[in-house]
Amino acid sequence: MEMICANMKENIPFLILTLRQRLGLSQEKLAAKLGVSFQTVNRWERGHTQPSQLALHAIKQKLIEMDEDGADLLDLYFQPESHKISDHNFNN
Repeated sequence: MEMICANMKENIPFLILTLRQRLGLSQEKLAAKLGVSFQTVNRWERGHTQPSQLALHAIKQKLIEMDEDGADLLDLYFQPESHKISDHNFNN
């Protein structure tokens, strides 16, 4: 389950708009990349609905793929523990 920072939930429209602009995509093209409808992306940007857990996962993956261009949004919107590789001791 994707964990979005609680204090950022009301700023989902900014996340979606900024992601879309950084990728240089229309709402329709972002929708296609995320596997949702144009209307869904439009509702997110206008703050009428929130992305589902599945959509949040797809958004997070896009931010990860963007590397440095998405790092600030990834850190701002998603729990740091949910996107960093944890340290494991493989020398048991």
